Amino acid sequence: MTSKEVLAINLKYYRYLSQLSQEKFAEALNTNLIYENQLEKGRRNPSLDMLDKLSKKISELLGIKVDSHELILYDEKKIIYSTRIDGKNYEK
Repeated sequence: MTSKEVLAINLKYYRYLSQLSQEKFAEALNTNLIYENQLEKGRRNPSLDMLDKLSKKISELLGIKVDSHELILYDEKKIIYSTRIDGKNYEK
């Protein structure tokens, strides 16, 4: 599994915890929807500075400490398969 794929899993997990749509989550992270979508699909490779910014914004949003290295650490418990916030199923 690549670091981009792990980042995608982790971002989906933190968005799930925030209970925000992808658009609102992108807004909260000070990114745009297209960039957020590409990150969640594992199609973008963010810079180290961007990982720092994302982790700080996620920490503020959720009220928990999320370090930038945690965004690229694989944790099977963070995989969200079954349902999305809008109730639709994720593709497996």
